[in-house]
Amino acid sequence: MAEEREDVWDVIVVGAGVMGSSTAFHLAQGGSKTLLLEQFFLPHTRGSSCGQTRIVRKSYIAEHAHYADMVTASIRIWQQVEKELGTTLLVPTPRLLWARSENPKIHAIADTLDGVGARNSRLQTGELRRRFPMLRFPAGHVGVLEEDAAVIKADTAVRCLQELFVRRGGRIKDGERIVKVVPGQTITVTTATMTYRTRRLVMTCGAWAPGILCDLGLNLPLKPLRINVCYFREKQPTSTHSLAANFPVIKDEDDDVYGIPSLEYPNMVKICRHVNWKTGHVANPEQRDVNIREHLEEDVRYLSNLVRRHLPGLEDKPAVVETCMYTNTPDAEFILDRHPRFHNIVIGTGFSGHGFKLGAAVGRLLSELATDRPPFLNMGPYRIARFTPPKAAL
Repeated sequence: MAEEREDVWDVIVVGAGVMGSSTAFHLAQGGSKTLLLEQFFLPHTRGSSCGQTRIVRKSYIAEHAHYADMVTASIRIWQQVEKELGTTLLVPTPRLLWARSENPKIHAIADTLDGVGARNSRLQTGELRRRFPMLRFPAGHVGVLEEDAAVIKADTAVRCLQELFVRRGGRIKDGERIVKVVPGQTITVTTATMTYRTRRLVMTCGAWAPGILCDLGLNLPLKPLRINVCYFREKQPTSTHSLAANFPVIKDEDDDVYGIPSLEYPNMVKICRHVNWKTGHVANPEQRDVNIREHLEEDVRYLSNLVRRHLPGLEDKPAVVETCMYTNTPDAEFILDRHPRFHNIVIGTGFSGHGFKLGAAVGRLLSELATDRPPFLNMGPYRIARFTPPKAAL
């Protein structure tokens, strides 16, 4: 039976990935008595925030250009974290995108970068070959180089947010799986071992959000996806594909595949499919690693073909495969909003595989929602009301 605590928190945040840790940090910085709950013991690799690297970029198509402002705000916060802790989280790394010249997406991304004032270069096939001799580009390919992109050290960034949260008086309780939430003016949160009470609740539950929100009468279009993260080894250990050698972050816009220079594993490049609502492998987060062979083999074939076409210096079979999770919405827009019925419950979910870099700013927005402060960015694109009808049946 869960033990009950008498004290009432100003805010409880559920989920200690990058979004929850950032939200908790901002809440504590603003003076709220805040508890951060995590179902697994920290650190762990079960969610969406694990791994050593993520990409920071402003290269979006026009309908998602609003994320560029969020990226700018997030970078400023990451830089403040770096300064306070005397560490490095952001590693400046240009991002190279390419596609066949007839693919309108590559041109739309360049137009968006121009529109948000992000430095970029448009490259024809010859220039691609000259500037990036370690890559192979068939005739008819064009590229866009986003000059001011970066790689963020993901695991380190989450730990830094948690450290600053605790420094500001926050408390983290890991190994606390949510069993029940009872809404009210004072919300009751029951875990397997304890019952807590809070005035406000922020839910940043990642792939577990659909089930937890359903128990609160809210059925949102959320689809947890399993991502096979593959690392391809250099044929010769020259470090040509490393951050130190100025190898760029890469993205094939024809095949929706991205790559991050060697960092996690020496002489290995991280290469993944960027999937969406229609193309991803649906996964139950409780059984993420069960019956994965068919999907894994499909992804390995897909990625190996791309490596053979464009990355001749890499072996064409992955040396290491890891697993991550996306939680996607149909439109790839985030959900950052209050529960339609219980306004002291705030929801952050549906980050659709492009959220980590924005986590520092998302945490600020969620903390502002939780404490009834005006959000510093336009929240229109992230409202639950865009889904018709939202089902709040309790």
